[in-house]
Amino acid sequence: MKTTQLRRYTLVDGEYDAFVAWWNEWMPRVRPAAGFTIEFAYGLPETNEFVWAVSAPGDEDAFVALEKEYLASEARAEAFAGVPQRVAEYNIRLVTDYPTTA
Repeated sequence: MKTTQLRRYTLVDGEYDAFVAWWNEWMPRVRPAAGFTIEFAYGLPETNEFVWAVSAPGDEDAFVALEKEYLASEARAEAFAGVPQRVAEYNIRLVTDYPTTA
């Protein structure tokens, strides 16, 4: 069992490239080190949107506990140190997986 969180961002105008460069530098290092799997990441530069998902083993409660640890971690603080606000709007939700049948 795993729990997945869908993270949808609308980025600040003019910050798309800088955000993607920062994300590529930091998230593949800090999220997996904290116990998460990055499921996917997609960008829509023409609308300043960035959509990605992380998952972690266990139920919702386990995910929330792991997220709380991650948010308070030194690694996350280092990743965000001195970084300007590049996200204008966040939409972050836990999602339900509906496997396809073929």
